[in-house]
Amino acid sequence: MPFNRPTLTELREKSRTQLKSELRQTGALLRYSNMRVLADADAGLAHLHYGYLDYIAQQATPFNATDEWLAGWAALKSVYQIAANPASTPSYQFIGIADSTLEKGAVLRRGDGYCYRLIEDVTIGENGKGIGKLTAILPDIIDAPTGGGIDGNADSGTALTLDISLPGIDASGVMVEPATGGADIETQESLRARMLLAYQTPPQGGSDKDYEQWALAVPGITRCWTKRRLMGAGTVGVYIMCDGNDETNHGFPVGTDGLSPRDEWGVQKATGDQGRVADYIYPRAPVTALVYVCSPVAKTVDFKISGISHVGSDITAAIAAAIDSVFFHEGTPTGNGKIFLSDLNRAIGDIAGTAGFILVTPSSNIDLGVGELPVRGEVEYT
Repeated sequence: MPFNRPTLTELREKSRTQLKSELRQTGALLRYSNMRVLADADAGLAHLHYGYLDYIAQQATPFNATDEWLAGWAALKSVYQIAANPASTPSYQFIGIADSTLEKGAVLRRGDGYCYRLIEDVTIGENGKGIGKLTAILPDIIDAPTGGGIDGNADSGTALTLDISLPGIDASGVMVEPATGGADIETQESLRARMLLAYQTPPQGGSDKDYEQWALAVPGITRCWTKRRLMGAGTVGVYIMCDGNDETNHGFPVGTDGLSPRDEWGVQKATGDQGRVADYIYPRAPVTALVYVCSPVAKTVDFKISGISHVGSDITAAIAAAIDSVFFHEGTPTGNGKIFLSDLNRAIGDIAGTAGFILVTPSSNIDLGVGELPVRGEVEYT
């Protein structure tokens, strides 16, 4: 049976009782007597020891370990905490005088102070414009304990300003394409999930789980699915999601589907988030496999709910979150996915204040085709 750790109060009572039993001809210990103080001090030390033993027990298994102990257990399976990843954009437009040159390493600053660095020289063309590639400068870990990588993601059209004025180059410019790929340091719970997956599913030389582990080891990738023979014999499809890292795209990866640019076969090459995953998988996958890394396609599902048109915004927000949770945990783009109507009814019914609701639309289970992932559309209350 499990061990019940005694509380500090129980330890004090036991210590006082034990002390009195060792003394002859004594009554109750006075409130401020030396004997009572000694008994309470001894109980406090015992309580501290119990706490340390609890800590040791917690770190003794991968399932409960934390901090450096968690990292140590994970390292035994060659699973390591993913560092922060900087965002980048391949197209930032500079404006200036023709033939003016901006050397790589130039620093540009966003309106909120976040900084980016030019990674190659840019020469202004005859049209007075030049396109450069930028990568985010991750903030100091002291200033941003999470790594600050996700903060570097930005929409197209975002304006930046050169840190130092340069002759022939306008200080301000805009992102032609969005900055993507930024991710914070991996959380302990995410590391734990990947570590437990490694313990539960040893490498099998290219099994479905192997591809999932490889994809999840890439910064910013939060979910993935493997589809065998996606593009025919000898091919493997890997669908990925970047939930929380690119809110502007609702968690869907930003880039184009395809093979790793390092693969000499084929012309359909992956870029962006898909390219990062494809490049990571390429040297690890079996040599005969053609691995296509793809983004799922959003399947928007609208809802019509009757019987509770009187509810407030707090309940409607809870309903939306419940629907999103079902879609998140049950949705899969592998072609055999299905969202059960019973799961949606149960999730909504568990919310206080929804008694009497009727889910009018959808009216049946939601089938998901290959590559489709469900996304909540409009929710209408009647």
